Amino acid sequence: MAAESMLLHSFYSSTKPRCYLSSPQSCWTESRATNLRFERKVVLGKQVKWESLGLTSRREVSKKERGGVVRCTAEGIERRMLIPGEANVRVPERFKVVALMACVMCLCNADRVVMSVAVVPLADKLGWSSSFLGIVQSSFLWGYIVSSVIGGALVDKYGGKRVMAWGVALWSLATLLTPLAANHSTFALLAIRAFFGLAEGVALPSMSTILSRWFPGHERASAVGFSMAGFHLGNVVGLILTPIMLSTIGIAAPFILFSSLGLLWLSSWVYKVTSDPRESPFITKSELTSIQAGKTDPPTTTAEFPPIGLLLSKLSTWAIIFANVTNNWGYFVLLSWMPVYFKTVFNVNLKQAAWFSAVPWGTMAVSGYIAGAISDSLVKAGYSITSVRKIMQSIGFIGPGVSLLCLNFAKSPEMAAVFITAALSLSSFSQAGFLLNMQDIAPQYAGFLHGIANSAGTLAAIISTIGTGYFVQWLGSFQAFLSLTACLYFITTIFWNLFATGERVF
Repeated sequence: MAAESMLLHSFYSSTKPRCYLSSPQSCWTESRATNLRFERKVVLGKQVKWESLGLTSRREVSKKERGGVVRCTAEGIERRMLIPGEANVRVPERFKVVALMACVMCLCNADRVVMSVAVVPLADKLGWSSSFLGIVQSSFLWGYIVSSVIGGALVDKYGGKRVMAWGVALWSLATLLTPLAANHSTFALLAIRAFFGLAEGVALPSMSTILSRWFPGHERASAVGFSMAGFHLGNVVGLILTPIMLSTIGIAAPFILFSSLGLLWLSSWVYKVTSDPRESPFITKSELTSIQAGKTDPPTTTAEFPPIGLLLSKLSTWAIIFANVTNNWGYFVLLSWMPVYFKTVFNVNLKQAAWFSAVPWGTMAVSGYIAGAISDSLVKAGYSITSVRKIMQSIGFIGPGVSLLCLNFAKSPEMAAVFITAALSLSSFSQAGFLLNMQDIAPQYAGFLHGIANSAGTLAAIISTIGTGYFVQWLGSFQAFLSLTACLYFITTIFWNLFATGERVF
């Protein structure tokens, strides 16, 4: 009776003309004849035929059929039914895409962090001052600022898959060459780090555009949160593995490891992912339909050059730019100087500093995903996109500002780690704020707008990274710069709430 109930329920409840389900191992328990006709698929070599199961008006029990697929026809309708047994579970293609995206974002940040840790023994070896150390730390950003706008425009024109693939290939090569450049000269090191930044500048615009294509609007914040969780976990991986490998194997080891992982990732990305789900040979029609149904205005690639003047004429654009500036200012101060901060202020060794630095990034990965899930839940509950973006961004800036002010009063490395963890965890709410807002206001030019905002943010990151070194050298502490960063968070929060919008502008 169980088989009969399931078959009849599937037949009468489906609204589609066809329904296909199969099972690697199937088993009829019992069935009752109706006006339906059941046939079993039999494969003999290259020939396929259908044999009647011969059901009568009375109950019948048949033996187990391995690899069984059953066809049910009635009134000219043909459909296949699942027979009780083991069922194949298909993972949606968009989940595979976001998993690969999270992996590459993890590598993206891990490759950056390797140098933030390796620069400490290099500075001791080469006798660099704090101010020059800031210059070395910022060299990555010299190339990053150039490629953000160009990369964003390329993403809009050619799609995120191709641009991301080239970016990963080039930054993995630059990572591999970094220890060789360091052994050659300081100039060579600065040049290869700038090239590394040039290649990595396309990562965030590519991520933003690809996820906007592959996910419906009510899932996009969670997808970005999951991908950025991988990004922040890259900090954890880099900060923990790098000092261990530096002390046991040598300075070249972490660079070789992460560059190799990047090339390995490429082998899956190139063959399994497309820029748009409509181009994918693996996606099912039902999944594609659900993705497209969740988009109010699907973006399209354009060959036209984005209207820069028009984009910059709106205050909603400047709200995104200022938010990116503030986010990158605070983010890169903590990313580049955290190991140095713990060593300078609390006199902990490199391995201990790495552990204290890694914990905040791990919690940031979790909180970023939580922020995305909360954002999607608010959208589903009926809150306007504008309100959701403003709420998320306010948390993402006020929280870190208060935490950095409290950091000035930390008396132990453990307490400092608590405040830094709070700052980074709350700042991850920005991922559901300005980072998503680019697709909201300008879906057709989102990659280019992301590039403009990221370039401005990168300039701010260069100033903050170098400025921290000079502040520490002149004043002998981090307190003044942390207070300045907190004030910037508060001012930008006010500007964002006045001028940001979740409606389409361009």
